Amino acid sequence: MSDASLAAPPVKASPFHELEVLWVRHWNDQLFSFGVKRPEDFRFRSGEFVMIGLPGEAKEGPGAKPVLRAYSIASPFWAEELEFFSIKVQDGPLTSRLQKIVAGDSVLMGKKPTGTLVLDALTGGERLWLIGTGTGLAPWLSVARDPDTYSRFKQVIVCHTVRNVADLAYRDFFTHEIHDDPLIGDEAKAQLTYYPTVTRERFETPGRITDRIKSGDLFADLQLPIGFSPNSDRVMLCGSMAMIKETGELLESYGLKEGSNAEPGDYVLERAFVG
Repeated sequence: MSDASLAAPPVKASPFHELEVLWVRHWNDQLFSFGVKRPEDFRFRSGEFVMIGLPGEAKEGPGAKPVLRAYSIASPFWAEELEFFSIKVQDGPLTSRLQKIVAGDSVLMGKKPTGTLVLDALTGGERLWLIGTGTGLAPWLSVARDPDTYSRFKQVIVCHTVRNVADLAYRDFFTHEIHDDPLIGDEAKAQLTYYPTVTRERFETPGRITDRIKSGDLFADLQLPIGFSPNSDRVMLCGSMAMIKETGELLESYGLKEGSNAEPGDYVLERAFVG
């Protein structure tokens, strides 16, 4: 028998990075964020998503498959660490465990980022609307810190709709902290507007973002002409299926056309999250 026949089969490369958790922030009992060490060879476009997960549990036996879900990367393409924003589902296959991670733990991350919530999928315009509900805010944390966003659009409006005021994670970031960003702070101060709405508590801008679009309140509050214009407005959507469907229909009624990586358009949504 030759040495070659005794050689072990080549080890198949893992489709995942195993990454160290650098920090965890719990916003409330429903939401948390965490950061992981970025692999040196990992490249992505601001607004893309990647698969995040944990190894299968030991109780499931040897060879248990990892539990994975799609997560938007909340960091801009140039960041040295990768940030993610997650809900907590107490009986969720992944988040019931993921919410318990602490600094020093490890998580799995896919090696191939993808997605349509990127500037490349939009044609040129004057005003960029980033409309999200809940953790659908995550990709806007990435896009709003990308210098290309401010060179391509004169005005950037981040709309974030949540149920309760305590769910407005990153509110301080969008109203204050981003202005101190060494790369885009000055641009954000001059060009970025943050517009939160709350549906279940008293708030200065109450209700669903779709209702405020239909009533015209959104545009009145921002001192803009009522409605969206195919000539000037470009829109990204991320969050609940209901919001994305309803807002998409509203945009179409104003004459905006959906875009993609292959064929850029006036608005984009992330179909990976809406089925």
